[in-house]
Order: sequence, then structure tokens, then C-alpha cells
Amino acid sequence: MHHVVRAEAIRPVAGYPGRSAGFERFSAVDRSVGSVHTALGLCTLGARGHVDTHVQSFEELFYVTEGAPTLVLNGRGHPLLPGACGVVPVGVPHAWIGADAGSSKWIDMLTPIPRSADEPADIFFLGPPKAYETGPLDIRDPRSLNIFRMTDDDITLDKLKVGARVDAPTVSASMATALLAYSGIAVKMLVDQRLSAALATMFMVEYQPGGVAHLHDHPLEEAYVIFEGEIEAVADGQTYHLKPGDVLWTGVGSIHAFYNRTNKTVRWLETQSPQPPARHSYRFNRDWDYLREKLASGQQR
Repeated sequence: MHHVVRAEAIRPVAGYPGRSAGFERFSAVDRSVGSVHTALGLCTLGARGHVDTHVQSFEELFYVTEGAPTLVLNGRGHPLLPGACGVVPVGVPHAWIGADAGSSKWIDMLTPIPRSADEPADIFFLGPPKAYETGPLDIRDPRSLNIFRMTDDDITLDKLKVGARVDAPTVSASMATALLAYSGIAVKMLVDQRLSAALATMFMVEYQPGGVAHLHDHPLEEAYVIFEGEIEAVADGQTYHLKPGDVLWTGVGSIHAFYNRTNKTVRWLETQSPQPPARHSYRFNRDWDYLREKLASGQQR
């Protein structure tokens, strides 16, 4: 099972009526498309708008694409810029506040999927944002537990071939923050257990010309929001040419693949929910086809 949303079909509507001002959200993935773990939305907050302080029984991952919203998390304001991302853990009070000028936009991913109006409540509003302490986002501070910010240098291999300065304005490099590169693909983890996410992950993916991920599936759901370039995607036997602004979702067991057949780099934001298991998070058709052929030839080992 999978679902595609084209950029031209995205039309945000007012969100949290009576509990927000200037906030709109387009639900790209939810129960209506067959999802049971992923609620992916495209959010817009107008200048000086807000979403009231609230707590919720689901996890909220986010990635800022435009503007400078402030996330008030557990009583502290965090001014954000494009590339900022993070997680609002389950049960933590938070609010969103728009910039003084211009709209702000971000992608959110909620899991488990928020309940419908006829089910027990899972979001509880506490009123408009109150006075809060604020300061610039400092991802180098070890106390920065839930928020990160990605720059282009973080996913560019040539920029990572040399050692970082001791005062480099990024988190200290480790396996947890490493750039994974394979088969013409670069993957930069943004939100996972390192930032206290427990139910989902969010990462940036970049395909070089010729980059390919052959047919495979997962024991989890994935969602993809295309940022740059064009990619050929195959899902459950159907082929799509995805462009900036398009959204793809693949459910558990949906066999899919990606091929960059252009001469330009392709980049997208990707989420997974639930978080991948320690083993067998990928099942590639080619590997099991190889085993079938090996066994058919009489080889038992």
C-alpha cells in the first residue's frame, strides 16, 4: 500500500480552530490513505500567529523549511531557522509562535496517528503561550536534547573529508551523527534516539546522478517529501516521477525503489515509523531472489 500527493494538490486549511491564530496544516498522510503509524503534515504559521500551549499523547517530529518560528518547549523558547528540526516528546508542553514578519513553514510527523474526534482525547490545550525564557539555538550545548539544525555541509561528502575545527559550529562528530554514504546515496540522520525520539526517525536523503535503491520493503512505514531534483520512484509495481513538493508514503510491506536517472542531485526529507528494529529493517528483493536461485541450483550453503 502506498500514496502519492502532488505539490499542486497541497492546500493547507485552518488548524486547531479556536486554539490557534494564523496556523494552517495540510494532512498529506493519515488514516484516510491507509496509514496506521504516520501522520505527515505541511504546516504554515503567519506572522505573529501562534498555536496555544498543549500536551499530547503522541510524538511530534518537525523540520523547518521557511521562516523563523519559535518553538516554546517545556517553558523555554527556541528561535528556529530553515534546517532546524527536532522532536516534541510525548507529554511535553509546547507551543508555536510565528515570526514578527513573514510566514513560517515546517513539516511535521505525528506518531501514533492522532485520534479522531469520536475517540478518547489525546491532545490537551493549556491556553495561549505565556512569558518564557528564550535564547539562540545552540546545538553544540550538550543540554540541547531535542533540537538539531542541518546545513548543506552536513550532507556534502567533500566537506567532511577533513577534520573539523575544535570550535566548529556543529555537534561533535560521532557514529551517531555520521553521514552514511552508499550506492550513490547519502543519508544524514536528523531526529532519532539521540534527540530523545522514541517512536519515529527523520533524516535527509541525497541521491547523486545514477544513485539507486533497488526494490525492497520494510516492517515500518516511510514518508518522503521531495526538496530538490526529480526521482523515479516505483511503489507496488507503479512508477512515479516525483518533483519538488511531491509527497510519497509507503506502508509496511510496500515494495518500492528509487532511481536517479537525471544528471542532477536529488534531495528529500524522509521519516520512518515505528523506529527501525535492530535487524531486518530492509528486505531487498534481489537478495532473496539470489537465495532462491542458489537453492534451486542445489546449493544448500
